[in-house]
Amino acid sequence: MIVIIIPVRCTTCGKVVAGLYNTYKQRVAGGENSAKVMDDLGLERYCCRALFLTHVDMLSRVAKYRV
Repeated sequence: MIVIIIPVRCTTCGKVVAGLYNTYKQRVAGGENSAKVMDDLGLERYCCRALFLTHVDMLSRVAKYRV
């Protein structure tokens, strides 16, 4: 299992978003519209939406360089 590192809170407004990310990714992978999913999850602010849309999982690339 790959652990996804996403901030616990939105870096701009402080809303707790980390618990919503897995649900978001599963629903979008299932073919749902990302805007509709974010609306359903209560992500209405543009800062929280941008956090989800721009997040890239880098852990698999960084993990091979662990000490």
